[in-house]
Amino acid sequence: MQATLLSILWLALLGTLHAQDSIPVQTDFQQDKLTGKWYSIGLASNSNWFKEKRHLMKMCTTIISTTAEGNLEVTSTYPKGDQCVTRNSLYTKTEQPGRFSYTSPRWGSKHNIHVVDTNYEEYALVATQISKSTGSSTMVLLYSRTKELSPERLEMFTQFSREQGLTDDEILILPQTGETGSTGI
Repeated sequence: MQATLLSILWLALLGTLHAQDSIPVQTDFQQDKLTGKWYSIGLASNSNWFKEKRHLMKMCTTIISTTAEGNLEVTSTYPKGDQCVTRNSLYTKTEQPGRFSYTSPRWGSKHNIHVVDTNYEEYALVATQISKSTGSSTMVLLYSRTKELSPERLEMFTQFSREQGLTDDEILILPQTGETGSTGI
């Protein structure tokens, strides 16, 4: 009985590691070029919160900067009701350039973040595997330096999201927002 349980746990661990390894990372990732202002253009996720909040979601502004330790400080400002909310996250670098980890202090979820593809000047495609006590989920984000991207980039995002097992109902091109205070969302 104990051997069977250990075998099942081992297979589950291997499956999780394989899923993380199956997400590619930008070749020759250059972290300093990723810094600056980005707009979230697309969001795809199979998480419950996404399904519940999808109809409320809008484009947000994200500022990425590098800390003295070489980690990424990610500050996102997004509309919530009639106000703007700012969320700060610290993405800790890993041994692989372009891959980061983050643990949510609010929810305790662990995030394995991959910068999948970017040309640094136009777009960045980021995929995250999220693990928490209630299960795991996948999230894909498409960032842009401007509020609009070409149909080809949007299709690349949609196709990559599908390759990660996400359905069309779980893929969203975010509606633009007006200017919100000084945040420039």
